[in-house]
Amino acid sequence: MGQRLDLQEILLTIVPNVYFQPPESLKMEYPCIVYHRDYSNTEFADDRPYLHRKRYLVMVIDENPDSAIPTKVAELPMCLFDRFYTAKNLNHDVFKLFF
Repeated sequence: MGQRLDLQEILLTIVPNVYFQPPESLKMEYPCIVYHRDYSNTEFADDRPYLHRKRYLVMVIDENPDSAIPTKVAELPMCLFDRFYTAKNLNHDVFKLFF
């Protein structure tokens, strides 16, 4: 659990509203970052796991289409831009981040 909380702290330096796996009933404040675990990768040597990384789907949601927040997220190590879309007049920048 410590690794995820470390990621939470990093994301909080980018924007004050960060939500991990928020329930549908939660009213979020924008701009925000929403993230959840998406995938895990294990690498092996001599048939034994030696590297295990969790991947998170990190979504920046903002009313501002020219927001600087997605650029800050994109600059994180091991972060890849995945897609962009709009829904309910909100801009969504989606990233895949190994942490």
